[in-house]
Amino acid sequence: MNRATLAEAGFLGAAVLSASLTALILMFMLFLGFPLLRGGHFFTLLTTSWNPDKGLFGIYPMLTGTLSIVFLSLLWAFPLSLGTSALMSVIAPPVFSKFCKKTVQMLTGIPTVIYGFVGVFLLVPFIREVFASGSGMSILSASLMLSMVISPTMILIYTDAFESVPASYTAAADALGATPVQKLIYVILPYSRDGIFSGIVLSAGRAMGDTIIALMIAGNAVAVPGSVLDSARALTSHIALVIAADFDSIEFKTIFAAGLVLYAFAAFIIFIARIIGRTGMKKI
Repeated sequence: MNRATLAEAGFLGAAVLSASLTALILMFMLFLGFPLLRGGHFFTLLTTSWNPDKGLFGIYPMLTGTLSIVFLSLLWAFPLSLGTSALMSVIAPPVFSKFCKKTVQMLTGIPTVIYGFVGVFLLVPFIREVFASGSGMSILSASLMLSMVISPTMILIYTDAFESVPASYTAAADALGATPVQKLIYVILPYSRDGIFSGIVLSAGRAMGDTIIALMIAGNAVAVPGSVLDSARALTSHIALVIAADFDSIEFKTIFAAGLVLYAFAAFIIFIARIIGRTGMKKI
């Protein structure tokens, strides 16, 4: 067996193992969450509130909190990431761009719990003082800090998308006397739209799967939030916080309902990313 065949077999084995583990995780969640599906309680949990004292174990507040935090974090991260990528790829001198890219790459390796500590000791008191409302542990605080977590990844995706623009396109813009900003607006951004959307989609998956930021900063309130200054609990935080002595109770099974919802969101995000990837390949 030559090296090429051996490498191909190794890659195939790694792919099969990865797919098998993913399928086993899904089967595990379906098996333990099957009583909810069979009894018709699953969709009821998605639309009711959480109040164990009254026998209510719905995950609707956590679903609302998750979507609110993720949407706002993308809202803050998108312009920051797009502007930084434009600066690094088009506007700034090569030396400064290289320095910025190395810095962003370093930021991707910082543990999320460090961002959480910064949020607890700096961001939360700041939000509390500025708005003079609540404890400062809120959807706004969590989304702002989560935007800092997902921004480095989004910046690198956008930078790669900008750098994939054919040199002939940018050379033509330069020949016509276009400024760097005009070249960015009329040439680079239109060509990179699939990559830009891919960055948003993949960052949404990263934000939705994060546990530490929501657990430390969002406040973990189980009520449906009424504003961005209210505390909220995310689905990932709910899975981490629920402690039930009876494994057959509805309270315990809600963590598998939350897991199935997160799994469905992840599958949808991967599906959208695949569609965008195929569209980009056809364009090339």
